Amino acid sequence: MAPTLRHGDMLLVRRGGRPVRAGDVVVARFRSRPGLLVVKRVRRAQDGGWWLIGDNDLVTDDSRAYGVADVLGRVLCRYWPRPGRLGRGPSGPQPGPMNEET
Repeated sequence: MAPTLRHGDMLLVRRGGRPVRAGDVVVARFRSRPGLLVVKRVRRAQDGGWWLIGDNDLVTDDSRAYGVADVLGRVLCRYWPRPGRLGRGPSGPQPGPMNEET
């Protein structure tokens, strides 16, 4: 999920709550790789699940490679090492991939 997230970032994730929408960052499992837990951005609903993409278009370890995923929770924010909310990104309304709090 670089540049939005980096390896080692600590995230606050909520199960349930409001429904998932395009542009949300989520924790999910691909149906074709159930042992793999991923953090990706929602592109759209598809086949009773979700089509997920990464923020780096050059890396294709998302639904382009593994197909539909089941969402386990929605990422609310990063709390360590650089606290901040995650923007809606390229699939939804902007203000950009990350809104840093000061």
